Amino acid sequence: MKNIAVVILNFNGKHFLEKFLQNTLDNSPEAEVVVIDNASTDASAEYLKTAFPGVPLVLLDKNYGFAEGYNRGLATLTHDYFILLNSDVEVTRGWILPLLQVSLARRDVAAVQPKILDYHRRTHFEYAGAAGGFMDVLGYAFCRGRIFDEQEEDKGQYDTRSEIFWASGACFFVRAEVFRSLKGFDARFFAHMEEIDLCWRMHNQGYTVAYQPASVVYHVGGGTLPAENPFKTYLNFRNNLAMMFKNLPRKYLFPLLFVRLSLDGITGVRFLLQGSVRNLWAILKAHFVFYRWLPYLIGKRSKSFGGFKKLYAGSVVWAYFVKKKKTYTEICSK
Repeated sequence: MKNIAVVILNFNGKHFLEKFLQNTLDNSPEAEVVVIDNASTDASAEYLKTAFPGVPLVLLDKNYGFAEGYNRGLATLTHDYFILLNSDVEVTRGWILPLLQVSLARRDVAAVQPKILDYHRRTHFEYAGAAGGFMDVLGYAFCRGRIFDEQEEDKGQYDTRSEIFWASGACFFVRAEVFRSLKGFDARFFAHMEEIDLCWRMHNQGYTVAYQPASVVYHVGGGTLPAENPFKTYLNFRNNLAMMFKNLPRKYLFPLLFVRLSLDGITGVRFLLQGSVRNLWAILKAHFVFYRWLPYLIGKRSKSFGGFKKLYAGSVVWAYFVKKKKTYTEICSK
């Protein structure tokens, strides 16, 4: 049996499976391609059984979201390596071996991300991951190649293999033993930020996360929830606070959380001024649920905090909006 599984979690993505699954099969000879279906209602399962009868299909009884959907599906597999792949990703020839080589070269590397380019603007980095993810001390995620909504053109400026803080869930290579030892994603997150939380926990345990530009994929993006969806706003704000509470050292926890909560309030006012009451309510709801989750989150607090020193020590919000620095290189240059 092949020891690598390319695992696609599907929820009502039949149109993406029709478009990209054969491409994944054609370009993944080193791996077994598996589909986990989150109780889709668009006949995805029936399509797979008919069009791809040789592709293993894990059927879940309801939509568990990205986090628990993957946890449940991956628990049925015995491979040594998983590559979690969004259904809206076009892979390229030879994309798997460079990812594996990074992991084989260094035992401390728990997860690896390829270069992720925009499917629609193929010369530009894609929003969800780009050339590897980072995070500042206030919990704001950014990428090499993408700061907030600013997506850089790929001119080879990030073609060096390097360590990163988080790898994108759009294409996430991970050692199965590490995934299992950390009990996978936090199922309460449902979707959004769960891969960043997992990577942070990896860092806390002494592992590293890597970026491999020799592997290239193209991501459509926004396939499940559009950018301005209030439910996405709710998930991002709720999960971000939960992730910070779980992983920040005690010394910095409350000061940084206070600043972050205040900045969330400013964002809420901005939404109100824009007439986006639903997004304002999404932030308020996220805060209410975060407070309700505190007993759970206290129990999930990390026992070690090695990941903290790998955060960007400044504020990416200040650098981007006040100092007008629009690229990773401008923000993180020494």
